[in-house]
Amino acid sequence: MTGSLAGNRRCGCTRAHDTRLVVVTGGPGAGKTAALEVARRHFCQHVVVLPESATIVYSGGFPRLDAPSARRRSQIAIEHVQDQMERLEMEQRRAALVLCDRGLLDGLAYWPGDEASFLGELGTTKAELLARYTAIVHLRPPDVAHGYGNGDERHVRIESAPEAAEIDARIERAYEGHPDRHFVASTDGFMDKISAVMAILHHYVPSCCEP
Repeated sequence: MTGSLAGNRRCGCTRAHDTRLVVVTGGPGAGKTAALEVARRHFCQHVVVLPESATIVYSGGFPRLDAPSARRRSQIAIEHVQDQMERLEMEQRRAALVLCDRGLLDGLAYWPGDEASFLGELGTTKAELLARYTAIVHLRPPDVAHGYGNGDERHVRIESAPEAAEIDARIERAYEGHPDRHFVASTDGFMDKISAVMAILHHYVPSCCEP
């Protein structure tokens, strides 16, 4: 579906849906990518999972440099990719629910400047960005004692556990003011965390598309 990862299961619903966007976010290592893969396999074709725009940008060869000017340019590129993917799905109206692997306001957590300069670069306001999303599902990253960095991503994870916690806090601040936020704590059993995320997502799937 429009190049996105659509749900595997086919359902008999043929009516048009009003597309809603739900952000699945959290600090590095929180498990959002794994949770979204479970959602993709679980729900029908009317639920679309958008890939992470940062992964698209960096895996496509965009330089990943630490200088403030380079970080600014990379975040602008990431934001534009995210924005266009979301707009594409909303215009197509073939999905009832679009699950975004991070949202536009996640960029604030990585932006080398203040909120005003970030929003000015995008030519929008925080209120407009918050209004775009129906809900925010925020997964908390674990600390070292509870498994941070022990998964298959440990070879590519560039943030330490304290850095991940700080990014997580910045993401939380970025979405302050949204009326429908859900926080999913880290658990000793990762599947418990996945189950908690799925229980939240079920609230936003139309009844005709429920498994």
